[in-house]
Amino acid sequence: MEPKETLALRTMLLPRDTNGAGTIFGGVILSQIDLAGAGVARQHACHRYVTVAMKEVKFIAPVFVGDIVSYFGKVVKVGTTSVTTEIRVEAERFADCAETVEVTTAEVIYVAVNERGQPIPIQDARSD
Repeated sequence: MEPKETLALRTMLLPRDTNGAGTIFGGVILSQIDLAGAGVARQHACHRYVTVAMKEVKFIAPVFVGDIVSYFGKVVKVGTTSVTTEIRVEAERFADCAETVEVTTAEVIYVAVNERGQPIPIQDARSD
């Protein structure tokens, strides 16, 4: 059965989020991808997670000030201590609310950890 994609995060980006070219800084989007992915992992199994890897991210459309950016996520793999999520990002244009564009997709891998930051098995981990 195909994993179900859910809305993980939605935000409006502001002038403070721009780069020198006047579009939204890619690092802002990457940070929010990480937040969205962590939320998706936590919904799968309620544990403390740390980010291990974010696979190649290609930006296919810019994001502008005032755009509403939505991050949709799903769990695509569960390992012994890790959860791999896929996050899809789209932007609803400020200038035309009817226009929505795909921005990027990212695969983010998280590891469940205990209070000391040591990896713990997903099935045996307790909520910390």
